Amino acid sequence: MKMLRKPELLIPASSLEVLKIAVMFGADAVYIGGEAFGLRAKAKNFSMEDMKAGIAFAHEHGVKVYVTANILAHNEDLEGVREYFKELKEIKPDALIISDPGVFMIAKEICPEIERHISTQANNTNYGTYDFWWKLGAKRVVSARELSLEEIKEIRQRIPQEMEIESFIHGAMCISYSGRCLLSNYFTGRDANRGACTHPCRWKYSIVEETRPGEVMPVYENERGTYIFNSKDLCMIEHIDDIIDAGIDSLKIEGRMKTALYVATVARTYRKAIDDYLKDPEIYKENMAWYQEQIKSCTYRQFTTGFFYGKPDETTQIYDNNTYEKGYTYLGYAEEKREGGLYRITQRNKFLLGETIEVMKPDGRNLKVSVKGIFDEEGQAMESAPHPQQTLYVDLGTEVEVYDILRRREEAS
Repeated sequence: MKMLRKPELLIPASSLEVLKIAVMFGADAVYIGGEAFGLRAKAKNFSMEDMKAGIAFAHEHGVKVYVTANILAHNEDLEGVREYFKELKEIKPDALIISDPGVFMIAKEICPEIERHISTQANNTNYGTYDFWWKLGAKRVVSARELSLEEIKEIRQRIPQEMEIESFIHGAMCISYSGRCLLSNYFTGRDANRGACTHPCRWKYSIVEETRPGEVMPVYENERGTYIFNSKDLCMIEHIDDIIDAGIDSLKIEGRMKTALYVATVARTYRKAIDDYLKDPEIYKENMAWYQEQIKSCTYRQFTTGFFYGKPDETTQIYDNNTYEKGYTYLGYAEEKREGGLYRITQRNKFLLGETIEVMKPDGRNLKVSVKGIFDEEGQAMESAPHPQQTLYVDLGTEVEVYDILRRREEAS
């Protein structure tokens, strides 16, 4: 009987708050970016102090932390990379995610005790590439998004068993699937390969005829026009069996610019799906409707399985608008319990006294509660919570746990 490799669930975090939520809602590992040398310059990212606190929190809960340093470096970057890795050496993340060979060699020199993982940005499309990085000292390689499950299976068969394969299984897709895109740099001067992508693939495009400058003509797929570069979101929640069978060691969720609600929802859903499948494939099948319902409750575009089952046809990769579906609004999370049944939250979106909201718990339960009271920091009662980022104390009429998420169904807003 074939032994199944128990995969790691790898969750993104844009801030210390989101890291803690990811840990509590089921992550085996979290990947984060520092304030430099990662590919999400517009994300909040971590100061060195927050990174140290996040690593300590994760390790207390048996969760690993990986730090992205996956830019394609230019000459002027290298000395800064060297100093950055000296700092990281002191706070001991579990791995560095790297794409540039020069950056890789600096990491190997400065902090050889920290694992080195090769980013999808390095275009890892064949077993020869995996073997190349293994011989240089990489522990793990992130597969290019262009790979099918059959190709990943062959890579698994042809590389050392101790070497790990990581693959994206959920989240936004890039028009340049391994990440090397020139559009942002060309249009805006902001280099996607150095962390400053402006996402021009999401823009709406028209055409101009050569002899008629300034005369813009729309390209129609329907009355709203077309977004010809705009990919659907990857979602493999219905195919955990095939993902595990392919021998993938780490199941990676995209989203280092997403909210705590998104991260909690996706982490909790995939955690349960993975655990259910490993316990009994029949349980996984029986609970499929729950996974589907939950994964569609957070913000998403239309879904696709990407390249996992071969080259997708055009109907699965592009669509006619840039609209997100949104099932719930994030209100905050229980940060601390106070006397009198009050819970401190930092308000993220407006809610009202007497309103029915949901408490989302890591164990899979969603509890409907009524907001019995809202108080500011001075203890003054409030009829609503209209100010983003305001510290509030709320009475939900029931016991909740620290890190439980507060959310509201979008149609009720």
